[in-house]
Amino acid sequence: MNTLPKPGSHDGWRILRSDAGRLWATRERPFDRAAEMAGACRTVDADDLGQLQAEITRQERIAGTLVPEGKGAAEA
Repeated sequence: MNTLPKPGSHDGWRILRSDAGRLWATRERPFDRAAEMAGACRTVDADDLGQLQAEITRQERIAGTLVPEGKGAAEA
C-alpha cells in the first residue's frame, strides 16, 4: 500500500514514511517510566500499514497491562 492512513486513525501516534519507503510511527506523548521498563517503545517501524498497526497495538498493550503507581490491582 502506498498511502498513509487517514489522520486520527491511530490516535496519539504520528505516522510517517521514510525516503526508503519504510513506515514509522512515533507516540505523541511518551510512555511513563514503568511502561518503558516493561518494554513499551515510543517509536516503531514496519513494512506495511497492517504490520505497523499491529506494532502500535502491541506497544499500547505492553503499557496497558501495568498497574498505575499508587493503585492496587482492584483499582486499575
